[in-house]
Amino acid sequence: MTQMIGTPSAPDRAAEVRNALVDKLCVTGMITSLEVERAFRAVPRHLFVPAGTSLEVAYNADDSVAVKRAADDVIISSISAPFIQARMIEQAGLGSGMSVIEIGSSGYNAALLAEVVGPLGRVISVDIDPEVTDRARALLAATGYADRVTVILADAEDGVAELGDRVDAILVTAGAWDLAPAWLAQLAEDGTIVVPLRMNGITRSIGFRRDGDHLVSTSAEVCGFVPMQGAGAHDERVFLLPDGHGRHVRLRFDADPPQDLDLLDGVLATPRTEVWSGVTIRHGVSFADLHLWFACFLSGFCRLAADEGTDLAADRKSWFPFGAVQGDSFAYLAVRPALDGAGVEFGGRAYGPSGEATATALVEQIQAWDRQARGGPAPTFAYWPTGTDRPPAGGGTAVLAKVHGLVTISWPVAG
Repeated sequence: MTQMIGTPSAPDRAAEVRNALVDKLCVTGMITSLEVERAFRAVPRHLFVPAGTSLEVAYNADDSVAVKRAADDVIISSISAPFIQARMIEQAGLGSGMSVIEIGSSGYNAALLAEVVGPLGRVISVDIDPEVTDRARALLAATGYADRVTVILADAEDGVAELGDRVDAILVTAGAWDLAPAWLAQLAEDGTIVVPLRMNGITRSIGFRRDGDHLVSTSAEVCGFVPMQGAGAHDERVFLLPDGHGRHVRLRFDADPPQDLDLLDGVLATPRTEVWSGVTIRHGVSFADLHLWFACFLSGFCRLAADEGTDLAADRKSWFPFGAVQGDSFAYLAVRPALDGAGVEFGGRAYGPSGEATATALVEQIQAWDRQARGGPAPTFAYWPTGTDRPPAGGGTAVLAKVHGLVTISWPVAG
């Protein structure tokens, strides 16, 4: 077919859409360095996504693209959204000649890393799934990066046996519940590890550097990732709350659930209680900081999902999938229009004999967040490997136990 005059060719159109994406990532602050900008302009993302993916989806800043699904259609491998890929590479602080391990292989992110570290740098991409590593190798070869990225089939929880020297950075591109000791053993003393760390079901991409015997955060970004597989996997505990009509509300606990959850049997048939906080937020403002506060300080914290047909599902525009269980009752985060019409007011809706007390406990944490953390400095994160001497936690600090250590999340105490 003859190309019509004035109609952009497919490569020209792809370059146009790619450059528009990069312009947006620069304007929004996801890209802040010239090295990362050059990498995103150079690497053809559309050649790494599955066939049939449109350019608009491939180059949408907020869209991840599924690469592989399990039998139940759950995504188990994907190419992450460009905004978080850019942000994580910036968090790593990479430059020319540096070495980096990528845990989780899509091919595209490794090509970006190869562009950032240059021909004198070293990129090792590790994945547990042979289909994923085979695909990454083929795509890297097809796009000219085969000699700049080493793809290894392994469970990264055990480290990279072929590595040799320590690396300047590690980028974990799957949702991690903990930091494997092998990662820290293979990271240079002054290196950076960037990990999407799950904390009571809430995930942040955190850039960590060593501070003596532990790690301290240098940056954090809201994100969501496909969960880690293999030895580092950590499954949520799910409790089904029946509504009496064959439908359920699912309570998802990232750590140990409260005892005696059987006390909640039949709770959805009880009258609903509401308690409101007086705390409002304007339309268009993110609730993410409040969600993290809940994950840290709300007793019995869980995430919720509701089957279609349940009262919660019918009311989904006025609640968010975060709640708490206390004894024989559970409450969840809800919103209603603020009196001034310019935003919403936070509150708690609850079911159960002690619903009012449970909703009140949730509302008290909303109010505590409003007093102590809202609009203030972002929290800092630290990771304390098992055996390190962690000082006592002060006010405004939460401590979350992991398998290989502890995570602390600290909000500055208001003066």
